[in-house]
Amino acid sequence: MTIGIWVLGDQLWAGQSAIASCAADKAHTSIILIESLSHVKERRYHRQKLILLWSAMRHFAEELKNDGWSVTYETAEMFKEPLAQWIEQNKINELRVMEPADRPFAEFLAGLTLSCNLVQMPNNHFLWSKDEFEDWAATRKSLLMESFYREGRKRFNILMNGKKPVGEKWNFDKENRKPPKGKISPPAPLEFEPDEITQAVIKTIESADYSTFGDAEGFGWAVTREQALAVLDYFVSDRLKTFGPYQDAMVTGESTMWHALLSPYLNIGLLQPMEVIAAAEHAYEENDLPLNCVEGFIRQVMGWREYMRGIYNHVDADYPSRNYFEHIQPLPDFFWSGDTQMNCLHQTITTLKQTGYAHHIQRLMLLANFSLIAGLSPQQVEDWFHAAFIDGYDWVMQTNVIGMGLFADGGVLATKPYAASANYINKMSDYCKGCQYNHKARTGEDACPFNFFYWDFLARHRDKLSQQGRMNFILNNLDKMSDEERDDISQQAKDWHQTVQ
Repeated sequence: MTIGIWVLGDQLWAGQSAIASCAADKAHTSIILIESLSHVKERRYHRQKLILLWSAMRHFAEELKNDGWSVTYETAEMFKEPLAQWIEQNKINELRVMEPADRPFAEFLAGLTLSCNLVQMPNNHFLWSKDEFEDWAATRKSLLMESFYREGRKRFNILMNGKKPVGEKWNFDKENRKPPKGKISPPAPLEFEPDEITQAVIKTIESADYSTFGDAEGFGWAVTREQALAVLDYFVSDRLKTFGPYQDAMVTGESTMWHALLSPYLNIGLLQPMEVIAAAEHAYEENDLPLNCVEGFIRQVMGWREYMRGIYNHVDADYPSRNYFEHIQPLPDFFWSGDTQMNCLHQTITTLKQTGYAHHIQRLMLLANFSLIAGLSPQQVEDWFHAAFIDGYDWVMQTNVIGMGLFADGGVLATKPYAASANYINKMSDYCKGCQYNHKARTGEDACPFNFFYWDFLARHRDKLSQQGRMNFILNNLDKMSDEERDDISQQAKDWHQTVQ
């Protein structure tokens, strides 16, 4: 029997299950990687996302060749034709592919007709398998991330002292919410000069005849496992020790703060979650790093990332279409251009255009928060997040945007909507200082849209929000407003949608 392996673009690891299953017989096994133009035309993807993906795929193909594998690399309009030709030419009887992380591609594979058997190998890019998550979920009345994270700590013996957590607490999040006061000087992120392979991809993307987003210029992301490991080492040695306190802070001109910038590499296989977690834990033990910094980072990888993937596979197929608040406003044009007088959104989207990246608070409390309170269509917002972010994939963005960011799932994932006024933005950033809007004003020409949209959101959805116990204290503040002010807020929100697109 002749076996072939199809490596998908987010499975770039020599230890992935399909490759590992044939590692003892390299000489008689063929591997194919395919760049599909139709696939990247599905959305207006960020240029740097496409550059990262294609350059990493091409580099990985070269690494496999150098390791003794027979590798075919194809660029085509669609996947099926080059795949079918390669199967016929190599007389392949069984095609192995690691189970895709994204549901739409899994559905594509399920409907794919080939001249050989298609065998999907278990996806080993995550700490928890789908079945293991389902076994955990079956024992729970509610699927809280904190409970899942604690189970993971115990299961994998990370930051544990016997049966108790190191430091006698599971979670040090309260120590990681400092606002940016005084001089903030995080170390610059580690970047790489594009080599010939990457330069060739950049030229291809820049000359593409399909719609893309953002800038190709200034691309400095890692495109090989060696480079990704260097980013991990740099984070652990230079950024982790001060990551915690200001991980929620936002500062003009500081696009990454102390964040790790590892999610793009984890999501395409250049790094594996346990090696990232182990590196952080080892640094804590050997270098006496602050526990709140190390625990906060590990929680993002072991807790949040694994939890989101588990929930993604756990929910029903209608999850992407859910719209709990029945929001239908279209995505404003400034989400693509960055041309808005709201300085916080202007700064974040401008940086996003330049790099394909924004950290989790910019995503949740600026971009998603605004989308929620302004009543934007959850499906349009999710599609934009998927296209615009360098680490965005279906399994990443469905739960993070539909669930966490927009509460469109009605509380399957989050315990309350993450809605906030400009007061939060002013507290956690310096953006309001450079803005034409008054972060204190709820109505009037200089009123911040985050304010009148916030209070309009609470008023419009009071009945549904009152069912969320954590919201009732805030809802009581609506009663302290005069009828006139509530009417002015509602009218200002309506006027904004009529004039801004």
